[in-house]
Amino acid sequence: MGFRRYDPEAIARYYRGRLWQVIWRTLTILWYFTTFILHLLWDKWRNQSNLVKFQRARKLREILTRLGPTFIKVGQALSTRPDLIPQDFLSELIKLQDQLPPFDRVTAFAILETDLNRPHDSIYKQISPQPVAAASLGQVYRAVLHTGEEVAVKIQRPHLRPILTLDLYLMRWGAKLFWNFLPLNLGHDLTLIVDEFGTKLFEEIDYLQEAENAERFAANFQNDPEVKVPRIYWEYTSHRVLTLEWINGFKLTDTKNIKAAGVEPNAIIRIGVTSGLRQLLEHGFFHADPHPGNLFATPDGRMAYIDFGMMDKLEEDTKETLVDSVVQLINKDYSALAHDFVKLGFLTPDTDITPIIPALEEVLGNAINESVGDFNFKTITERFSGLMYEYPFRVPAKFALIIRSLVTQEGLALSLNPNFKIVEIAYPYVSRRLLTGESEQMRRRLLEVLFKEGKFQWQRLENMIAIARSESGFNILPTAQLGFQYLLSKEGEYLRRQVILALIEDDRLHTEEVQRLWTLVKDDFGPQNLFNVALSALQV
Repeated sequence: MGFRRYDPEAIARYYRGRLWQVIWRTLTILWYFTTFILHLLWDKWRNQSNLVKFQRARKLREILTRLGPTFIKVGQALSTRPDLIPQDFLSELIKLQDQLPPFDRVTAFAILETDLNRPHDSIYKQISPQPVAAASLGQVYRAVLHTGEEVAVKIQRPHLRPILTLDLYLMRWGAKLFWNFLPLNLGHDLTLIVDEFGTKLFEEIDYLQEAENAERFAANFQNDPEVKVPRIYWEYTSHRVLTLEWINGFKLTDTKNIKAAGVEPNAIIRIGVTSGLRQLLEHGFFHADPHPGNLFATPDGRMAYIDFGMMDKLEEDTKETLVDSVVQLINKDYSALAHDFVKLGFLTPDTDITPIIPALEEVLGNAINESVGDFNFKTITERFSGLMYEYPFRVPAKFALIIRSLVTQEGLALSLNPNFKIVEIAYPYVSRRLLTGESEQMRRRLLEVLFKEGKFQWQRLENMIAIARSESGFNILPTAQLGFQYLLSKEGEYLRRQVILALIEDDRLHTEEVQRLWTLVKDDFGPQNLFNVALSALQV
């Protein structure tokens, strides 16, 4: 079977001539799940569901493990959805992320030597006799090259492609047959979600693709001293074998050892959230599987990303619309936000958004006020789940990955700090992005935040500066320089008029507002600094 890329039509043609394989696999899957469901019904009938819930959760994990990699990946996806899965089952499904049975050493080393076309001891001076981690698609050994570098060697599970293709064929067939009968408001055929899942799975089992993803991710963060990405050893990498730099660190769920190493959990949280936002809003290339087995805190206080098999990209217009939607949220402009949902694909273009606007206000109304600290993605996801049944919302496959990524990262942050509030980090980042945006599009969005119905929003500017300065590293001087340059440019003609009007708005000089702003920033502005900024602006 030579499928390198997921092709549902080619896979369907292949299995139409292998009916007995299809029937046997179908019967196997039905046997496991029918037995499991009958046990649940029996527990309910005897009123013992609560007494045996942990036993049933463990049984579900065992069933998914026995059914193999495809179902393990489904279980991993469900393990990040507390809005869909009871907590008792979540604690078991989380074990599917990196607590799986390994395959034998002889088979693993045979794959390694076949793919790299040389004996393993000619590459590695030392290699652990047993894998240090076993996941759904492969397992990892710790090794040392003859040059002395310590590396991780990832070897793919045997016969993976035939297993995945058969399961995906059955999932797609089932989706096509039963999706109309399911109580889901997806807005599109369930087979599209299966196809997206299949496409990502096939990308994930190509280790050459993963290596390219890692290098692209590393290039995006090459100037960020807080993010660590392992080096790839291309000469010892193939479609089924990946050799990369060994990362010494602690899983983000290992709070005890993180603190013992002198690393501040809140600092790791900030790095994780900020780097996640940068992936979405700056680079448009994001890690779609940030579970605890893929993120580490290093002893020197950095965040290390590993396992770049499941990545996704955002087009430039999608990134721009995401920034737009943040602006609408800040402005509480729910009508514009509804239009952004149409652009992003959550609503179809022919949707009547009139009744949806007040529903959005009800769900998001407390996100940008005194209760902003209570905002979290899990709560918003749960509220939106309710909207999905009342209004024609759908979740595009790409955004299912984004939502999963955000909810997972928030869950990891909460494991480090139960009082974590994502907006305490996200807001300073967004504020800094708007205030320091060097592109025309970002400056236009800043204007949209600062002006509402033609009136300058003094309080918003004050809040944004205060929020942006709440973290170290934000320097107001470059922002001021950009502001001077923009004001003196042709592009800034409209803003010059608006600033003058803002100063005399409502027939009075707004000296109090200006004084408050000056009090906020005066410590950053000495006379010489101000002169240098103005001089730089005039020289452009």
